[in-house]
Amino acid sequence: MSIQTPDWVKHAIFYQIYPDAFARSVPPHQKWLLDVPLEDWDAPPTYQGYKGGNLWGVIDKLDYLQDLGVTALYFTPIFRSASNHRYHTHDYYQIDPLLGGNEAFKILLKTAHQRGFKVVLDGVFNHASRGFFFFNDILENGPNSPWLDWFKIEGWPLSAYDGSLPANYVSWIDYRALPQFNHDHPAVKEYIMQVAEYWLKQGIDGWRLDVPDCIKTPGFWQEFRQRVKAINPDAYIVGEISFDATQWLDGKQFDGVMNYPFGRATIAFIVGDRLDQTAVPSFYKPYPTLDAPDYAREINQLLQRHPWEIQLTQLNLLDSHDTARLITMAGDDRTAVELATLLLFTFPGTPNIFYGDEIGIQGGHEPDSRKGFPLEEKWDQATLNYHKKFIKLRQQYAALRIGEYYTLYAQGNVYSFARILGNEIVIICLNKGQEISTIEVTEFGDFVAILALQPSLILYGEGVIEWGHNYLRLTLPSYSGIMMATE
Repeated sequence: MSIQTPDWVKHAIFYQIYPDAFARSVPPHQKWLLDVPLEDWDAPPTYQGYKGGNLWGVIDKLDYLQDLGVTALYFTPIFRSASNHRYHTHDYYQIDPLLGGNEAFKILLKTAHQRGFKVVLDGVFNHASRGFFFFNDILENGPNSPWLDWFKIEGWPLSAYDGSLPANYVSWIDYRALPQFNHDHPAVKEYIMQVAEYWLKQGIDGWRLDVPDCIKTPGFWQEFRQRVKAINPDAYIVGEISFDATQWLDGKQFDGVMNYPFGRATIAFIVGDRLDQTAVPSFYKPYPTLDAPDYAREINQLLQRHPWEIQLTQLNLLDSHDTARLITMAGDDRTAVELATLLLFTFPGTPNIFYGDEIGIQGGHEPDSRKGFPLEEKWDQATLNYHKKFIKLRQQYAALRIGEYYTLYAQGNVYSFARILGNEIVIICLNKGQEISTIEVTEFGDFVAILALQPSLILYGEGVIEWGHNYLRLTLPSYSGIMMATE
């Protein structure tokens, strides 16, 4: 069976929106949305307070996102929920009223599509919440509820709130606020499938799946893919798997996963022993510090792990709503963040920007990484400028999106690779060391095109380039990167 993934994803630039903290605006008939008690927008975020960001605000920000160069929007959950992050779903068919409800989403989806954006929603299908109607009925009616088989009830009475008593039901990581579905029950499985189908029929372009590895029911994700693709063959299915996802990337389940292994390796290489370990969540612990040969080995193993068609639709990232901001993990080392971002935008797969990374937002462990998007006078313009540059270059050079990946040099602190598509060649080289480095590449193997065309048009960075009969000599400043291409 040939593996097929959505072609648009290979050419996309994703932007991850955390709705409560991205932007807020209301039309006159929904003024009440901002008349409720809300956290100060610029105050540190809390676990239970709301900043009141909404989908009307996102609509107002589409000009900004278009100017940035973004082409796809991934929203963390937007369904009705009693939590600011909305992973505690109350109703899978209703957009949270604080976000503007179904009306705001309908207008957002239409407006985004008119501007050429794709829209991917977060599907939290492993667990629901205590406020989810079917589970709430069990809390109210106990053993008399008709929905007992929808969850994994282990005894009575249920204790949904009192931690001194056993919960008596299975919940995600024993967090009783998130009762876990019984996916082996046919009605539960059908309910989730129909939710996925419903929103695809409304026009969304894909699903990001929350903790899909927790769903163990045989054939569940295979059927999910079949039913999603039957409605929209180009819908993107991307799973949140932070470890080796090979078993889900067989072409019969997901199109890709959130590529945390790429992020971990890149941070371990670029930031290395300067990493602030106190800011790194346990699931995202990077490898021990990597030098260039170690990084080359990790990256090439990662690229060989999955079929190329899957590699091109991986969702690559450096941080997310579940991690500290990279700039904080890196101890405010802005050059390190820039070099890591250079690798993000030149790696096979689609790059994902966590809202605000492009303007230098800082933030530690959640919820600190979910700060309100600041006013323009607080933006780091240098960070915004290089994001725009990398996005533009990725859109300009197809080799950076779908070209083959070849490691050219990996010694000490210097790593270099090429992306090649026909006669279009882009070479990227990074020196993470504190000294000027001169490298000489003489082993091009089968890459005759590199010698024949000799990429010398500098797209980013600076350095001294010398091409000889059978070599490339490149001198790089300390702690820098360069990108060059065929003219």
